[in-house]
Amino acid sequence: MAGRQAARGRGAGRRAAVRAAAPALALALLACLTGGCGLTSGSPMADGVRPGSIGRGLPLKGADLTVTSKSFSENIVLGQIMGLAFQAAGAKVLDRTNIQGSVGAREAVRSGEADAMYEYTGTAWITYLGHDRPIPDPARQWRAVADADARNGLTWLAPAALDNTYALAVNRADARKYGTRTLSDVAALSRRNPRAVTLCVESEFAARDDGLQGMAKAYGMDVPASRVQKMDGGIIYTQVSGGGSCTFGEVFTTDGRIAAMRLVVMDDDKHFFPNYNAAPEINSGTLREHPAIRDVLDPITARLDDDVARQLNARVDVDGQDPHEVAKEWLLKEGFISK
Repeated sequence: MAGRQAARGRGAGRRAAVRAAAPALALALLACLTGGCGLTSGSPMADGVRPGSIGRGLPLKGADLTVTSKSFSENIVLGQIMGLAFQAAGAKVLDRTNIQGSVGAREAVRSGEADAMYEYTGTAWITYLGHDRPIPDPARQWRAVADADARNGLTWLAPAALDNTYALAVNRADARKYGTRTLSDVAALSRRNPRAVTLCVESEFAARDDGLQGMAKAYGMDVPASRVQKMDGGIIYTQVSGGGSCTFGEVFTTDGRIAAMRLVVMDDDKHFFPNYNAAPEINSGTLREHPAIRDVLDPITARLDDDVARQLNARVDVDGQDPHEVAKEWLLKEGFISK
């Protein structure tokens, strides 16, 4: 569920080529510009949190800040983390997270209707900025996005290691049995022992050049069509974890079910898949007025990686906990804020 939510939340086609994404994006942007982006309500955050390792001296005291997010669990949690950090630093915060669709949340920050959100580098580069080829190096990808979006009135702060992209995963028993840790290992296994490798993937992943076809070509992975099964994303996780019809399954790297189902993610050792690193996207005017935002968020972003995201996402999507409370408990546990 979380993986599919992430896919939907990142706009029309998670890795849609420009030819496919541009018309829908243009229409959505036009709707935002002419009719608003839907940020018509919100609720003040009133948690009474105090500085911990961030926010000392209340550098945001007197600031009125609005945070937003997309509508899938991971991005909502990140929005709550951001809002709570601003509160601890002294700001009054309006919570307008959980906005349907990528474009609405981004346009709200660009227009100043909201001040900040966590966005993904690959989403911005491909879906918003109109490129059809990702940049393999994550630091260069972030820098290219930051430079381009500076002209759009948006400032990207330092990125997280958190990278919500495609991967293959296997259950722990099969990982031990076959000794696979990387996609190169899977490719070698497919050539050495073809019967050992069955893949369960979603239909879109199976058809895309930046999905199964491109991955197989980049790694020399020899998996015949008869050993590739197409199914809904939610079923993939259960099939892989239970030792069903899939040895390896397509997953999203920060999905909470990876930890909950004790799956092992294969390292993309040739860096084939695009980078979708999360980073704070701030309205540039807001940042000029409140430059302390950078110092408040940078240490938190630096702590966010795939393992942290999986744990937080699992608490929401597997355990059914409230994203705000999940974010708050994590910030307290890490010492970033205090009660």
